[in-house]
Amino acid sequence: MAVSLADNDDDDDFSETHEINVTPFIDVILVLLIIFMVAAPLSTVDLPIDLPTSSAMPQKKPDKPTYLSIKPDLTLAIGENPVHRAELIGTLDGLSDMSKDKYVFLRADKSVPYGELMGIMELLRSGGYTRVKLVALEGAPGAPAAGAAQP
Repeated sequence: MAVSLADNDDDDDFSETHEINVTPFIDVILVLLIIFMVAAPLSTVDLPIDLPTSSAMPQKKPDKPTYLSIKPDLTLAIGENPVHRAELIGTLDGLSDMSKDKYVFLRADKSVPYGELMGIMELLRSGGYTRVKLVALEGAPGAPAAGAAQP
């Protein structure tokens, strides 16, 4: 049995391939696409609140807004989690991504009385949350807001 230890540079058995295999790349992209398609609907708040419309210019939404919702039955929710009125400030203080200098986005159903809305805003102010933005549906520019009195 003989073994050749000669160095042969002319071997064509191990020719180099100069192509990029894109199949694993495409697989990763498709998996990421599926993850984002599933995660995107979960990142929105889905409480059944009938918001009034506004003709104000829409503003850019922050990355992780904190929504405080007042439902038609006057119960409160932070995001989709129900919270009692007495525990509102403590719950906001306990949120990891919430601070007193961040905005609280207040969503109230059309049927919520104005006094109740102001009561919640006063409760937020007394707890140190003075940066409150009111959320409404976008309406046509120049159109009166829904429920507004016509002259």
